[in-house]
Amino acid sequence: MTSYEARAIDRAALKELRETDDAGRPCVPYTAEDAGSPLRCCLRGNEAGERIALVSYAPLRRWAAKTGARPGAYDEQGPVFVHAEDCGGPADGRTGYPFSRAGALRTVRRYDARGHIVGGRLLTVPEDEERGYDEAFTEAFADPEVALVHVRAVEYGCLHFEVRRP
Repeated sequence: MTSYEARAIDRAALKELRETDDAGRPCVPYTAEDAGSPLRCCLRGNEAGERIALVSYAPLRRWAAKTGARPGAYDEQGPVFVHAEDCGGPADGRTGYPFSRAGALRTVRRYDARGHIVGGRLLTVPEDEERGYDEAFTEAFADPEVALVHVRAVEYGCLHFEVRRP
């Protein structure tokens, strides 16, 4: 069992993103021909035939709006896949960390309460995927300044999930 909670995009944000994304563009759903795109609404890969959308998402901006943080230049937005309609979120009883596979490269980026980057590290996901992530998060949250962590794909830079201080 994981020690930290991988957080999906919250329902209120998803509702907005399914109309207009964080870059101000309308959502354009399509039927996926292939499987495997990482869905940030339910933290699983899509299946062929599902209605999904690729939208621009600004996770730090949305977190800052709720907390009063001022990330300034650290605010960024990037592409994420979501279901085109409400999917109910992550499955109950889901185990492990999403979009994890041994050998994959991830950045584990740390942010303070202001929303400023205060460090990070490159993670090569080990064979024991959960242990690898747990160690990276334990290391990150050992710094009392760290308020949240974003896990991103190295290849595309897109957000995979967020972890907040336990």
